[in-house]
Amino acid sequence: MTATAPRPAALTEADLAAVPSEVVERLRSARCVLTVCHRDPEADALGSALAVAMLVEALGGTATPVCADPVPAMYDFLPGMERFTREPSPDLAYDLIVVSDCGELERVGAVLQDHGDLFRRVPILDIDHHKSNPRFGTVDWVDPDAAATCEMVTLLAGRLGISLEREDGALAASLMAGVVIDTANFQHPNTTPRTLRVASELRAAGAPLADIARRLYRTKPNEQLRLFGRVLARLETTMEGRVVWSTLLPDDMTATASPPAHSEGLIDLLAQSESGDIAVLFKDQGAVTRISVRTREGGADATQLTGAFGGGGHARAAGATLEMPAEAARSLVLAEAERLVRALPDG
Repeated sequence: MTATAPRPAALTEADLAAVPSEVVERLRSARCVLTVCHRDPEADALGSALAVAMLVEALGGTATPVCADPVPAMYDFLPGMERFTREPSPDLAYDLIVVSDCGELERVGAVLQDHGDLFRRVPILDIDHHKSNPRFGTVDWVDPDAAATCEMVTLLAGRLGISLEREDGALAASLMAGVVIDTANFQHPNTTPRTLRVASELRAAGAPLADIARRLYRTKPNEQLRLFGRVLARLETTMEGRVVWSTLLPDDMTATASPPAHSEGLIDLLAQSESGDIAVLFKDQGAVTRISVRTREGGADATQLTGAFGGGGHARAAGATLEMPAEAARSLVLAEAERLVRALPDG
């Protein structure tokens, strides 16, 4: 049976109407669902995948939340994160796969590689807010105006008539964590009036906003702080400070005894540069270099920079992977960043 609730008071009819009817119908008709988020997960990916699993179960179905990588320890305080597995259950006959917060299907990682037949055979519902999403699903709901995929899933719960108070607050907490992480605690310009209405409903449903914000933004292991110090000490600039960058080296992780998840947040610190129009973090992984990009509101589009190298994301936050060492990647990426800055009205 569906747990019904009155229409959320803060959300408008227009907010709920943003959820496509086909998305509602697909989820209502599914009986056994695999909910998948991207590798190297953060709160929006994990929160949206877990929340969709809870919605499916509220509708009377069965759901398995899956992520190719382990849930980072920083999210252990969120209820329900222990439910994530690394593989689909071999004993279940899935009739729908929901991929959440993936700008491209390949970001699912090893789950896709190891279970390609399942992904080819079972319909995919793609729920995402990345501007660069190529629409890889059988049904695609891509809303670049949403601050977070968790914002979208909150609206979906409203359309389905499912109470945000389900699972003793685990549903609301998971969704709030995703909204908090993707808005930098409501500081990024992607925070819209609808985002705040969604947050209001989640808070009213019991989501511990203050605790979530504290744990995600004001609580860091000492190892992570040492890691940040090493990378920030390498900060460099060009174009009189308008392009800011640094490099995360493999030795940094070893020297500080940091797991990969500890690099989360580094690019946002670089983006705090007073002079920087574009901030770039280069993650040196030997033969491969990953870049994270942030841009100033009203300035260059981050997806134009990352798109030149096969990446994507949002106008203010994007990423890409270059199949080359960091030194070569820096030369190419910084040249393109400088070009974009010069193209600005005041460039």
